[in-house]
Amino acid sequence: MPEQQRPVTIRTVACIGAGVIGGGWAAYFLSRGLTVRAWDPAPDAEQKLRRVIDAAWPALTELGLAEGADPGAIELFGTAAEAVAGADFVQESAPEDLALKRALLAELAAAAGPGVVVASSTSGFPMSDMACEIDPAVAGRLVVGHPFNPPYLIPLVEVVGGERSEAWAVSAAADFYRHIGKSVIEMERELPGFIANRLQEAIWREALHMVAAGEATPEEIDRSITDGPGLRWPVHGPCLTFHLAGGEGGMAHMLDHFGPSLKAPWTRLEAPELTPELRDDMVDGAEVSAGGRPMAELVAERDRAVIAVRRAVAAARAAGAGTDPAGRS
Repeated sequence: MPEQQRPVTIRTVACIGAGVIGGGWAAYFLSRGLTVRAWDPAPDAEQKLRRVIDAAWPALTELGLAEGADPGAIELFGTAAEAVAGADFVQESAPEDLALKRALLAELAAAAGPGVVVASSTSGFPMSDMACEIDPAVAGRLVVGHPFNPPYLIPLVEVVGGERSEAWAVSAAADFYRHIGKSVIEMERELPGFIANRLQEAIWREALHMVAAGEATPEEIDRSITDGPGLRWPVHGPCLTFHLAGGEGGMAHMLDHFGPSLKAPWTRLEAPELTPELRDDMVDGAEVSAGGRPMAELVAERDRAVIAVRRAVAAARAAGAGTDPAGRS
């Protein structure tokens, strides 16, 4: 692995794209004591980026800042190439447009220094599709580093390379994310939509079907998760949850007992047609669930709740292991 790609030597990160995801990444990198170089083509990019960082900083402070963390340690540049110059790691968070991704990643890989990894925040494109037209001489350093929104708060990052990605680049990206406190899944093979998005999308599609068929409202669907299985998932994922559902017989008993229900018409995984009526129903339902509260209030509520859940789960796990949440015995 190139010397400059060891996690401890990465001190400056280029954030390309400063929207919700790119801004969230920038805030998180800053909270880890890193310096950020940013670029976004929007004329008001700097103001939007600053608003995202300011909104995220209370939650990041609550979770704990690294020594030297400075929300002002960020500079915006006039071009993507300028932002990448001198960076030790590059996080691309441009819109989900394949042609745009291909052109931008080619530019970033060419502009980045030797051995510098360029990671894409894409939510669904395989790197093989994004890097297929890029010079093989630089395509090897391109990987997917898919976060979960908001990146400053949710620890998950799915890392996977493409057909042209070098193994060292995938490992370097995964090691860096772990070093700055992320929970990393280093995927062995490409999968459109990755792991978490595919699972989330399955629930989302079924929710849309139920609303479209008049079987449930958006508010009922949300409550069915927040007051139901969602309470178990921060501790045990769906697989371990069903293992426990089998009692002393575990997963084997659960599958033997409930296996036939897999043939029951409980889910419809294909997406329904997004008609204007369904779109309006979802928009209206979301407004009902929001209760007229502004977006900033909802974001703050979410951040407080996620922090509380993360702390509660960490405390429960630490107690079971005979340590406190900080890892002390």
